[in-house]
Amino acid sequence: MSIRYFEDFHVGEIIVLGAAQVTAEEIITFAKQFDPQPFHLDPEQARDSIFGGLVASGWHTTGLFMRLLVDGLLRETISIGSPGVDEVRWPRPVRPGDMLRACFTVLECTPSKSRPQMGILRSKCELFNQHDEVVMTLVGVHFVGRRPA
Repeated sequence: MSIRYFEDFHVGEIIVLGAAQVTAEEIITFAKQFDPQPFHLDPEQARDSIFGGLVASGWHTTGLFMRLLVDGLLRETISIGSPGVDEVRWPRPVRPGDMLRACFTVLECTPSKSRPQMGILRSKCELFNQHDEVVMTLVGVHFVGRRPA
């Protein structure tokens, strides 16, 4: 496993991050702690919602993406953190049994003017279900270490 530095990223590069399957138990456990709305908590009440069944919280979906991002890219990158994300969207619900796969597309690579030891990446992050439908998108901003001289 080789370490990736800022200089190793290129605009237009697409990195496949991996996949994860979602279970009803995970959806309910997350919802109990962080987003206790009926359509995330109770399959019977969820049937009467606009979703017609149990669905994952968007925040759970985003958390699943973050896990795939760490496992599929950040563990092998000189990651210095992030000032945040932009444009988080959940265009389709995530349901029990869905198999999600994540992709990371590099949009911009900008050397930092104030911190020469790092660069700034902007990325389009996407999560797809097993039907290749987009279930989450966000634009990420990432601080990445520069290759030592």
